[in-house]
Amino acid sequence: MYDNKIKIEFEGKSQNEGFARVAIAAFASQLDPTLDELTDVKTAVSEAVTNSIIHGYEGKNEGIVFIEAELLQNEITIIISDLGKGIKDVDKAREPLYTSRPDLERSGMGFTVMETFMDSIEITSAEGEGTRIILKKKFNSVS
Repeated sequence: MYDNKIKIEFEGKSQNEGFARVAIAAFASQLDPTLDELTDVKTAVSEAVTNSIIHGYEGKNEGIVFIEAELLQNEITIIISDLGKGIKDVDKAREPLYTSRPDLERSGMGFTVMETFMDSIEITSAEGEGTRIILKKKFNSVS
């Protein structure tokens, strides 16, 4: 059993997405996940952070992205939140290929990717108040 927790915050700039991905991967590595498990987590974090930056803050290089991560036994819980514009219809946003920014060359697969790679995903959002995404994944490699 291993317990640990971190909090990170950074400016909502696209350059910081890679930092978030690597920081969470380094933190998760304490549980000795497989390479596939670690890649799943990195990909989901990348998608969530990118959503905060591109959609929450509309790519304006402003606002703060907050990340909390906790290791408990063989599971990682990652909370990614922003104080951006929020999501009008979370159910619609979770539909594959849906995007609120058709002006950008984006596929609208962010939430689908997160759902595919993580064991669970919970999204709460309010227009004008921001979005909070909770990602959870159990690592099978932990003995």
